[in-house]
Amino acid sequence: MTSSSSREVIVEADGGSRGNPGPAGYGAVVLDPVTGETLAEAAEYIGVATNNVAEYKGLVAGLKAARALFPDCTVHVRMDSKLVVEQMSGRWKIKHPDMKPLAAEAGRVFPAGRVRYEWIPRERNKHADRLANEAMDAGKQGRRWEPSASTAALDASAARNAAAPPPSGPPGDATAGAARARAALGSAKAPVSPTASGYDEGLFAAAFATEEALTASGDFEAEAAHPATAPTATAPTVATAPVATASGANAPDAPAPGASGASAPVVSASQGWSNGPDMGAPATFVLLRHGETALTPEKRFSGSGGSDPELSAAGLRQAEAVADALAARGTIQEIVSSPLTRCRQTAAAVAARLGLDVRVEQGLRETDFGAWEGLTFGEVRERHPEDLDAWLSSPKAAPTGGGESFATVARRVATTRDRLAAAYAGRTVLLVSHVTPIKTLVRLALGAPPESLFRMELSAASISAVAYYADGNASVRLLNDTSHLR
Repeated sequence: MTSSSSREVIVEADGGSRGNPGPAGYGAVVLDPVTGETLAEAAEYIGVATNNVAEYKGLVAGLKAARALFPDCTVHVRMDSKLVVEQMSGRWKIKHPDMKPLAAEAGRVFPAGRVRYEWIPRERNKHADRLANEAMDAGKQGRRWEPSASTAALDASAARNAAAPPPSGPPGDATAGAARARAALGSAKAPVSPTASGYDEGLFAAAFATEEALTASGDFEAEAAHPATAPTATAPTVATAPVATASGANAPDAPAPGASGASAPVVSASQGWSNGPDMGAPATFVLLRHGETALTPEKRFSGSGGSDPELSAAGLRQAEAVADALAARGTIQEIVSSPLTRCRQTAAAVAARLGLDVRVEQGLRETDFGAWEGLTFGEVRERHPEDLDAWLSSPKAAPTGGGESFATVARRVATTRDRLAAAYAGRTVLLVSHVTPIKTLVRLALGAPPESLFRMELSAASISAVAYYADGNASVRLLNDTSHLR
């Protein structure tokens, strides 16, 4: 056998909480990097805790299991928690008081130079995820996880073999496929036509790789149940004997049915892929509409000139749901929010889940609807019919009482977009905003006319996404995803 001083092992770890915080557990597995053989498994039910605590405890257990096998080995840690990977790699600060002692404990297991960290998609971390769920299931039944009963190894080999290789761009951003598609399209002698007799399926698969990475709802199995009771945590169980592996196996803030919108975009016109694609990683804006307020279900105008309502109870639940979903996807590196209360509350829920700070950006605020604030569309029609007709017929018309026109909002949003895209080049940023700014960003990215604003559905707490490349091109990757709310 290879000596422990020159041996490398892989540690895959995961943790989950059914409630966040709620009954929680972790799982970790030590693997041979050459054969994929399972060398050790560890799992534990830890009582009531958050996902992040469970993930860190899984990391610690995996590192300790590796040290017990080979005290002088080097370790390649692979996890689907962006937070843990970035913090343990030293790229993100550790601010949460519950995380600091766990990170310190993980750092003491091996010298820093002998451990390296890699983010992997959730689908490539099935073994550790299954162990964590087995531990939580055992805890729910008041017993300890037993390695002899574990089925985690059964699908681990097949899952790893079937998984796509990790992207070469930022963790979770999957820019490599899109870059290949852009390069291929740029070198083509003629544009691809939807009426052509045949498609290059590999090219289109690459083009949609980024969208699939963002739209995948993720494996939320560890957070799916909410047991009524939380049994007392037990000591961890580690199986260090090799385990055989099977060989195969819209309620908008601004309700308006007419055709109106913003003026021409400020961004420079796209030159197309044929003039030399930008191969760098884009600034990716994940666009999150805030959760519901009391005004949302009633479809009342709610802009930046009104009462600045808070999230309702339903809105708070939506904010927590989207926070869990974004944490599972593991792509967000920065958070920027509109200054209005409903957005700041939504952003705060996500920030607490991801361990990030929130930057407030005035340019992301909703339209000022003037005297229409708090009214339904029907009430505006009854009280201000001429002003409403003018507003519906021209993006340059402002609401009654000196509100903002959509043309004004478009200029503000485009200026904000350009500034943020430059500041966050190559990074994935969550922008928490409102109906009009988000629809405007999508419209400008598509080069669509102003009336397209009223042909998009944008539900409360929905997720959309646009990527901005340095060559001036933009790519709409997602619109109105609400899968995390179902």
